[in-house]
Amino acid sequence: MTASILSLTSSLSSLSFSSNVAQKPTTVSFPRSRSASVANICGTPSRMPRLVVSATVASPEVETVNLKKYVKSRLPGGFAAQTIIGTGRRKCAIARVVLQEGTGKVVINYRDAKEYLQGNPLWLQYVKVPLVTLGYESNYDVFVKAHGGGLSGQAQAISLGIARALLKVSEDHRRPLRKEGLLTRDSRVVERKKPGLKKARKAPQFSKR
Repeated sequence: MTASILSLTSSLSSLSFSSNVAQKPTTVSFPRSRSASVANICGTPSRMPRLVVSATVASPEVETVNLKKYVKSRLPGGFAAQTIIGTGRRKCAIARVVLQEGTGKVVINYRDAKEYLQGNPLWLQYVKVPLVTLGYESNYDVFVKAHGGGLSGQAQAISLGIARALLKVSEDHRRPLRKEGLLTRDSRVVERKKPGLKKARKAPQFSKR
């Protein structure tokens, strides 16, 4: 018994322990993506094909330049040199309109009418009513220069300008256009503010004392 204990102590004394810590930590590698690991598990190739989507968007400046060239090619000499022309007004808006035989294209300030009027169905209807009344919605191209006021006033000014230009095509158009009220200049404007009032007619709240 004593001999076995002595042999055990001698063997323990012969062992040496080192307290040195490794300088480089162990690194653990993970798969790059979850999809790749799932693909390996399922038995499919790990490399997935890349999907490349490319889209080209035409800038509005390029479209405006192209439309400007198109209008100048259609109207040699400018708006004033044309024969079928009409001027419309509404509130502070003024629109000069030129009609030419075509397919029903409407260009306002070198921009498409739908884009210029922000796709508003009421404003677009104002522009189309004179042509639709006479059945010319696909027979004439309309070129417009408009300024002043807002889009609503400009749309109504364009309507009056188109109606007046259609009278130069034929005097027979006067009767149907007059019947629809398209030749009447709407003279309503914003009423001016009065002194002592908050707006045109709104008065401050009455106080007895």
